[in-house]
Amino acid sequence: MSRKYVLLLLFLLSLLGFIYFSYLVHTRFLNQFDFNTTVKLQSNIPRNWDLFFSFFTTLASPEFSVIAWLGIFTYTLIKKYWHTSVGLLLFFVSVVVELFGKIFLYHPGPPQLFYRNIVRFDLLPSNFVHTDYSYPSGHVTRTAFLFTFILLWIFFKTASYKRILLGATLVLFYMSMLISRVYLGEHWTTDIVGGALLGTSLGFLSAITIPFINKASYSFNKKG
Repeated sequence: MSRKYVLLLLFLLSLLGFIYFSYLVHTRFLNQFDFNTTVKLQSNIPRNWDLFFSFFTTLASPEFSVIAWLGIFTYTLIKKYWHTSVGLLLFFVSVVVELFGKIFLYHPGPPQLFYRNIVRFDLLPSNFVHTDYSYPSGHVTRTAFLFTFILLWIFFKTASYKRILLGATLVLFYMSMLISRVYLGEHWTTDIVGGALLGTSLGFLSAITIPFINKASYSFNKKG
């Protein structure tokens, strides 16, 4: 099976997973799970981690994630990867779906008593935008899209010896951000899972357009 078909299959599976999981959230079947997970996470992580997680959650704000997206988008334009540039526009499709969920799917966020974020930039435009509900997490949706795309870019476009270091660094950042959203009381765990499924699914779809490195040619050039 070709790379494109594998990515298309992963996109469909992730998207179907998001749809089904959204249904579960709508039925409130996982409400107790959400509450228990937040309580356990905050009980087992010392409060001196507040600054660390607050830092990571700020890096995933709409402003910073759009800046990161613009950097990738500009690079693909410079390299004349036109199909990849178009594929990256799916980033904004994920944002639209996320906002749709937060407006129409009844799922109130965590109460104020769980809130632990100590790093805020109150003048950022995103702080003036409020939605009724919290599913799915926008921070996670955007980060999952960028994470999936960049990780696959590393896999398809870099030499094998660079993949482990770059990939491990990216995974560590991503996991820290996911934990931060629940630990800081910004979102429930279901918000995180939903955002991850949504962002990952469209990240897979956009990654179909990534030009594939010719590994045989790369090895020959390195030896020469």
